[in-house]
Amino acid sequence: MFRATLAGLRARTARMVLSSIAIILGVAFVSGTLILGNALNQQVHDEFARQAKGVDVSVGISHATNAGDNTKITQDTIDSVRKIPGVAGADARGGGDIAVIKPNGKAASAFVATIESTPQLQEFDLVSGAFPKADNEIGLDERTAKSLGLGVGQKISVLGPDDKPVPLTVSGTYSQGSNSLSLSDMQVLLTPSALSKLDKQSGLYQIVAAAAPGVSQQELADRISAQLGKAFSVQTGDAFTQDTLQHAGQGSGGLTQFMLIFALISLVVASMVIYNTFTILVAQRTRELALLRCIGAERRQVFGSVLLEAFVMGLVASVIGLAAGIGLAALLEKAIGWIDGSATSVSVPMTASVVIAAFAIGVLVTVVSAVLPALRATKVAPLAALRSQLDTHDDVRRTGVLRIISAAVLLLGGAGIIGLGMGLKDQPNATLFTVGGGTMVMLLGVIVLGPLIVGPVNKLLGALPSLLFGVPAKLATANAGRNPRRTAATTAALVIGVTIVTMVTVVANSGKQAAAAQVDKRFPADFVVKSSVYDHALPADLATNLRSNGKIAQVAPSQMAAVNVGQIGDEEATGIDPSAIGTMVNPKMVSGDLHQLGPGTVALNKQAAGTVKLGDQLVVSTPDGNKTLKLVAVYDAQQLTDVLVTLDTLTSVAPKATGYYQILVKVKPGVSTADGQAVMDQATANIAVADVTSAAATKDQLNSQIDSLLGLMWALIGLAVVIALFGIANTLGLSVLERTRESALLRALGLTKGQLRLMLVIESVLMGVMGALIGVVLGGAFAWVLIEALSNPELQLGLAIPGGQLGVLLLAAVIAAVLAALMPARRAARMSIVAGMAEA
Repeated sequence: MFRATLAGLRARTARMVLSSIAIILGVAFVSGTLILGNALNQQVHDEFARQAKGVDVSVGISHATNAGDNTKITQDTIDSVRKIPGVAGADARGGGDIAVIKPNGKAASAFVATIESTPQLQEFDLVSGAFPKADNEIGLDERTAKSLGLGVGQKISVLGPDDKPVPLTVSGTYSQGSNSLSLSDMQVLLTPSALSKLDKQSGLYQIVAAAAPGVSQQELADRISAQLGKAFSVQTGDAFTQDTLQHAGQGSGGLTQFMLIFALISLVVASMVIYNTFTILVAQRTRELALLRCIGAERRQVFGSVLLEAFVMGLVASVIGLAAGIGLAALLEKAIGWIDGSATSVSVPMTASVVIAAFAIGVLVTVVSAVLPALRATKVAPLAALRSQLDTHDDVRRTGVLRIISAAVLLLGGAGIIGLGMGLKDQPNATLFTVGGGTMVMLLGVIVLGPLIVGPVNKLLGALPSLLFGVPAKLATANAGRNPRRTAATTAALVIGVTIVTMVTVVANSGKQAAAAQVDKRFPADFVVKSSVYDHALPADLATNLRSNGKIAQVAPSQMAAVNVGQIGDEEATGIDPSAIGTMVNPKMVSGDLHQLGPGTVALNKQAAGTVKLGDQLVVSTPDGNKTLKLVAVYDAQQLTDVLVTLDTLTSVAPKATGYYQILVKVKPGVSTADGQAVMDQATANIAVADVTSAAATKDQLNSQIDSLLGLMWALIGLAVVIALFGIANTLGLSVLERTRESALLRALGLTKGQLRLMLVIESVLMGVMGALIGVVLGGAFAWVLIEALSNPELQLGLAIPGGQLGVLLLAAVIAAVLAALMPARRAARMSIVAGMAEA
């Protein structure tokens, strides 16, 4: 039986190729995702490991006791550590954000780090030039240098604490390894003293020390701890390394899990293709299996023979799929680097777990998918070998009661799960998970019911082609409906893919409409001017200049300051222009009246108000002043800070808060968006930190983000659809072999080669359109359920059907089905009538 099975595989190699492609693609997706996840995790690990390179002792500010509350790392602290016996070198590390002025004159936030003077402690790699040594020098990350178009020796300006440009010279460029998961678009290096001068908010947060030869990490840590006291936390380099790498453990797990979800969908689709393939092969080999039974093969040997075929096919497909997965991971990593702007080499870390997973999944999915067909093969009676012609017709009336009951249980169970999710509207994540799971259960119920559905749908879809193309179309319709179970199994894979694509597309389109409505609601101004860099305010005279422009109807500036509210705690407070209340500042009210906001009053966001009641007196204070204010309103708005006062009130509490962090602008009626934008651009031309945004631009940005995410999901789910289409081609190809005598008889009765090809193309199109159409209907229905579940007063989602996109989806299904039929149709047409009639 073993030799017979291998001989059969060699004889049926061509038949197994398309089936293997389904597993190859599935394994490639899974292994590629796992390899990419390992590569990204390794990059993250290396990034964090750099921070601990060469560090024997790490010193930070202790927050375990009150002693560290006002403690800072100063130059004196660094000098005292350097003087401790056993210290070979010590450097301070600091970081924060700094405003870099780009060539277009606008400022952008850059992450700044300090440079170490001790080579052993250096965490950066020099690419060109030298690291900054003086306070008038700056080092640029190589990607930052490329984006700014700057090189060694050229000048660049940054904003100082007084918002005036400070020119610096580029001393060199550096890299931080792969750095594909950087914290900022721009990164720079400064000396510790330059950082303290240019950014008062940033500070030194760590001292790293290298031990002299013969001094252990623990010994040096004890000496430093004794010298600095309890205000500082001291740990050995090994302990610092462990703490640092704990953060790297999270890595890119989210991305890997996200992609694995779609890989799982592809594997499910691939398993359905394999199941259908073996079902057809077993049906076609009835006489062969019966002959084996006649010469003494037992049922268990027949069962083992079919599973052995599946095992070999899965093993070969896993090898090819793993190789393809390695290439896929390399391409994806290169694409991420291209998008990110990094010019790093591609690494494809192979681990035993990836190889084991690839083979386990490939072989297991194939073998498990072949179990039911193998069991069916054991039921072939030896007398079947005596039949001259096999009947592969499937009587749908034989569909068991068990199938109907199973489908009903799944449909009702899915509906129940959806109903449960509908009651969790106050928990969006739980709602999404529960309702989404319920729709998938219902989808499974529809697939189980498939053989009863495809017959009527096939007749309906075949009516028009039968009128247009006559006999070939009628024959194609009859062939597609001849075996409902086979047709249902073939189209089920496509139904799954198209359902998910449709559901995602409809939800995304509805989300775009809801987002546009939210922008109109939360963006009542025509334009918003904000500072592009934290801690650098907009100049006060900008609001004055805008008010003087004849095209501007209203200008509402606002300030922000950190305050302490007696009964609540530390909060961010916004001072607003009272004239903007009810027009450009119009949040959802919980209680009170925001129009009462004025001198001596305050409004609170719902989440901060807690048990505080209207009329309560609240002490609002900063280090520079305090004021007792009466609570007059409570609002519910995520876009506003938790404390709202007038500009005058905020100035009295925080007199050092100068300039504005935001200015809302409305243009006069009749002024176009383009004219308004021109006015804003002119007014902010010489203000480096001014960033102008319009409602239209915000909508475009949101739409672009949603479209990008939708495109990614289309690409990921698209693999499942491709596998399903291979399944259609495979089924059609096997059916052509199965119907060789029938096709020859049709040719003998007058059907031309062209008509035979047309018949097979129409049959393929019917299956493709059937799967796509059912998927679109189900996807639209499930999307509506999901939208209803996620809709709430804050996010009012409405069903928005993207007819154009769904039309393209159906058209793509037709084109793909035609392409899938070309090879089988060509093979059928090339067969001679005599040879075809001679087939047993």
